[in-house]
Amino acid sequence: MSRNGKGVAELPGLEAPVLGPTGRPRREFPQPPPLNSHGPARIISLCNQKGGVGKTTTTINLGASFAEVGRKVLVVDFDPQGALSAGLAMQTHDAPTVYDLLLGSIKDPRDVIQRTDIENLDIIPANIDLSAAEVHLVNEVAREQILASVLRKVSNDYDVILIDCQPSLGLLTVNALTASHGVLIPLECEFFALRGVALLVETIDKVRDRLNPALELDAILATMYDSRTLHSREVLQRVVEAFGDRVLETVIGRTVKFPDASVAGKPIGEFAPEHPAAHAYRGVARELISRGAVA
Repeated sequence: MSRNGKGVAELPGLEAPVLGPTGRPRREFPQPPPLNSHGPARIISLCNQKGGVGKTTTTINLGASFAEVGRKVLVVDFDPQGALSAGLAMQTHDAPTVYDLLLGSIKDPRDVIQRTDIENLDIIPANIDLSAAEVHLVNEVAREQILASVLRKVSNDYDVILIDCQPSLGLLTVNALTASHGVLIPLECEFFALRGVALLVETIDKVRDRLNPALELDAILATMYDSRTLHSREVLQRVVEAFGDRVLETVIGRTVKFPDASVAGKPIGEFAPEHPAAHAYRGVARELISRGAVA
């Protein structure tokens, strides 16, 4: 019997498991089997009230990764900044957007949905008009459930619907959470991002109690991880200690390829298909499917 550098005994002939960034044994998640039919969709909000944590990047690249394995995907730009629409090279200046659906000036979401250049990936775009939505909706009956009624009309057309929420916990985000079955929290591996997670989880709990009893916290995805810095490693360790298995084993590293891909209007898997970041988002998709968060 020998001891490794940490003084832990190892049995002869048995190798210690290789640990991933989260401190759990590294696993390879299997390639998902094809689906025989499509729908109804599982609706997932990508939510964090802090900006710049990777919500839009994750929506684009996770949606594309699901589409790559044969899932029919709809992404919903629910941020007035319209970064999701821009990141997929959508023109929104004169086109109908999610704002028209919320106000009821367009009744059928299919009249707003645009095809992207990615097979199996569609989008409901947004632009700055969406910033006025909260003012218009504040006096509406059941104002928290308007997005749910919109997405219900196309739910059977897709396997997964991803909602890119704005960095806020206002009425638009509550609408997204009320419409969703699950929440995926992209969390930057940085101390100030970690501080806000408790408030976000509290908001999710309130929406579950008052508006949407089926809402679940599907997972937390560590983003902008840099294994070279002690700070990133410590933040990730604290997240795992607090949330356990809710933290995905797959983490997203920090790389300049993401802004490059955004400028090109493409997911990272198409812009740089062999880059580690592209493989990481494919891993996130496989892990979520393995967990049962998506069919």
